[in-house]
Amino acid sequence: MDSNSPKASAAFPDRKAHEPAPASGRPAATLDWRRRMSDHIAYALLVYTALQIFVTIGALKAGEGSLLPYFALIVLVLAIIPACRRFEARWNSLTDREARDPALAPACRRDCLLLWGIAIGLPFALTGLFKVLGLLFA
Repeated sequence: MDSNSPKASAAFPDRKAHEPAPASGRPAATLDWRRRMSDHIAYALLVYTALQIFVTIGALKAGEGSLLPYFALIVLVLAIIPACRRFEARWNSLTDREARDPALAPACRRDCLLLWGIAIGLPFALTGLFKVLGLLFA
């Protein structure tokens, strides 16, 4: 996929054509946005899972036998899988040349911030929502 192709510009609208800088005598660090995003997804899933267990166990201990925390757990699992697949598919569709393009740094940073926001915030937000719903309907 060429960096000027419609598919590339639709996936990464802030991408600009970038010519590689001349070699500087020292070995260049291997830059691969696909691998970097894949690593972030793996670590975010670990953090997400730990938080999900911590928050859900806390809700289960505080509850009076309600099924709401279990429902929250199911919703949390169903919510994170499509989000991570979307991130992974977006970055894995890059060609080898595009995957090493330094101009994608802002897009990668934006996606990483969004991914980590979801991974950290979603367990707290949904468990809190289900706790509030449990109080309203108890």
